[in-house]
Amino acid sequence: MVNIVTDTLSCISSNIAQTYHIPVIPQIIVFGDETYREGIDMDQHTFIERLKTSRHLPKTAAPPPEMFKQEFEKMLPNGKPILCIHPSAEMSGTVRSATVAAQDFPDADIRIIDTRVIGYPLGVMVMLAAKWAAADVSADEIITRLKGLTSHCRLYFLVDTLDFLARGGRIGNAAALIGAILQIKPILMLNNGKVDLYKKERTYKRAWAHINDRIVEEFPGQGEDYGFLNVMHAGVPEEAEKAATELKKQFGLDEVPVINLPPAIITHSGPGTIAFDFFMR
Repeated sequence: MVNIVTDTLSCISSNIAQTYHIPVIPQIIVFGDETYREGIDMDQHTFIERLKTSRHLPKTAAPPPEMFKQEFEKMLPNGKPILCIHPSAEMSGTVRSATVAAQDFPDADIRIIDTRVIGYPLGVMVMLAAKWAAADVSADEIITRLKGLTSHCRLYFLVDTLDFLARGGRIGNAAALIGAILQIKPILMLNNGKVDLYKKERTYKRAWAHINDRIVEEFPGQGEDYGFLNVMHAGVPEEAEKAATELKKQFGLDEVPVINLPPAIITHSGPGTIAFDFFMR
C-alpha cells in the first residue's frame, strides 16, 4: 500500500492520522528565541492567548528536512511509494523541505506533491489519498486524482481585522488603519495557490451574507470526491458552530465539520478568522 505523509497545515484529525498511519509533520512557530512544534508543543488556544499579548508577531517556518528523513527511514523497508502531500509552495516552504529530505534517498520512490491548497482542503485531499491507497489505487493514479481536485477547491476566509495582515506585510499599515476606522471586514480567497484579498464589506453580517451567496452558487452537494463543505475558525468556536448549523439546514447536510485553524495560519490571518471551503464537481 502507498505510504502517505502530510503536515499540520492539513488540519487532519488525530483519528484519521492514526487510522491510516499517516505521519503529520509539525510546522514550526517562533516567538522571539523560543521555538515550538505546532500541535505538539503549542495548541491553538495557547497560541492565541500568547498572540494577543505579544508585542511582536511570531514567525512561522516549515518543518526542517530532518523531520521528514526520520519518517522516510521508517517507511523505506516496506518498499512502497511515499507520497508527501503538502500545502501550496506559494504559502509554505514545506514542499521545499520535503524535497531536500528526499534527496538523501535517491533509490526510494518518494514523491512530493504541491497541492496548491492549504488548511482543511489539504486535509480532505490527504484523507482521500489515504482511502485510495487503502483500496490499492496506484501512486500514479492517486497523484492524478489529487491534481484534478486542486482546481475544484474553493476556500474563503472572513478575517476579523486587517491588523495581522498588515503586521505580516500582506497589506500596508495605512490600509489597516483605514480598515479599522471604517470597520471593514475583509474576505480572502484561495487563488492559484495563494490567499488574496477577494472583497471588503462594511460589516460582519454583510461579509457572511456575501460568502453564503458564493457557497449557494458554487457548492455542489456532497459526493464521493467532491463537496466536503466545512467551517474552519481561529478561536471563535461559537461563531463557527453557528455558521455550520446554518449551512447544514440550508443544504440538508448531516454534518458540516468545524475545524480549528492551526497557529501557522492564524499568525497571518489573526484570531477571529472564520473560513469556509469545499470542492466543486
